[in-house]
Amino acid sequence: MSFALPYALLGLLAVPILVAAYLWQLRRRRRAAVQFSNVALIRAVLPRQRMWRRHVPLALVLASLALLGLAAGRPQVRAEVPISSSAVILAVDVSGSMCATDVSPNRLAAAQEAVRDFIDKQDDRTRIGLVVFSGFAQVAVAPTTNHDDLLHAVDGLTTGRGTTIGAAILKSIDAIAEINPDVAPVDSGDTGAGDGQGSPTPTPEATPGAPEPKAAKTVPEIVVLLTDGANTRGVTPEEAAVQAAARGVRVYPIGFGTTEPTQMVCTSDQLGGGLFDGPPGGFGGGLGPGGRNFLVVDEEALQTVARTTGGEYFKASDADQLQGVLNDLPKHVDVQERNVEISVAFAGLAALLLLLGLGLAGRWTAHPQ
Repeated sequence: MSFALPYALLGLLAVPILVAAYLWQLRRRRRAAVQFSNVALIRAVLPRQRMWRRHVPLALVLASLALLGLAAGRPQVRAEVPISSSAVILAVDVSGSMCATDVSPNRLAAAQEAVRDFIDKQDDRTRIGLVVFSGFAQVAVAPTTNHDDLLHAVDGLTTGRGTTIGAAILKSIDAIAEINPDVAPVDSGDTGAGDGQGSPTPTPEATPGAPEPKAAKTVPEIVVLLTDGANTRGVTPEEAAVQAAARGVRVYPIGFGTTEPTQMVCTSDQLGGGLFDGPPGGFGGGLGPGGRNFLVVDEEALQTVARTTGGEYFKASDADQLQGVLNDLPKHVDVQERNVEISVAFAGLAALLLLLGLGLAGRWTAHPQ
């Protein structure tokens, strides 16, 4: 057990002081009693009462004060809590390849429907944040319990050019840092956009000879990353995963789409700043350095992200599979460890002991035998 306000425990010093004062008062009474020669006469006049009864009410009151002193320190215990008591950051790919129609009606529409369904099924205590990424990543909705704002943002998603999976992970870390003081935000120097052709901007952890960061304690907040392609610019997913792992943030990547994307057709509402995901060249020329097809999920990179951060990788080839992955996600992240404050329990027990002590004092005074 730990305490959020340990200095408040100084109030516990009042308990031994009161005990010392009570013992001093008892001793003083005994000294006054020996001044009378006929002790038997005094005992005959006073009502009969068991000696221990005199001390029980005071002991209960002192115990109550001790518990209140502990409650003032805001005691906390490490406990497992359900996912609904934490937060989920949804990082959704809105690159141009999400217009591919290998998933009906297209990848983006299917993803929007699945995300909406996931949000609707969470209870009112679940905080959900939304990060969207294409050529750059941004927090569309900060973690909130207002699911209407989330649904409105999901309905308004539009596509852009490029896929910055690594930057999306880093941006998700920053969103978690805003609500969890135990998570440090990412250095702004780690979110560079690179040259746009798949050449990453190295993070400090990626620098040759630099020591790897120590693994951090797992935080309750998680990142669910939905993407249909491969990283085309900026920091790589593997490098971003190291940053997440160093902060105890788990990432659950979902690879969406088939390995044979067909034509890309998006509605006018879905079209944004760009129509193609990856280097210039058109649909048939979507091969990057090393033959990497930016229209197909980079499963190796996403699996590395999951392993590095302690999450789990999921594959969804169609809308039904994506729906199933999101619906089953709480089963894979059913409980998480976090500090739970128990000061209310201490205060409640203190109130109970105080009432019991006062009640016994009144009863035994009225009925001393």
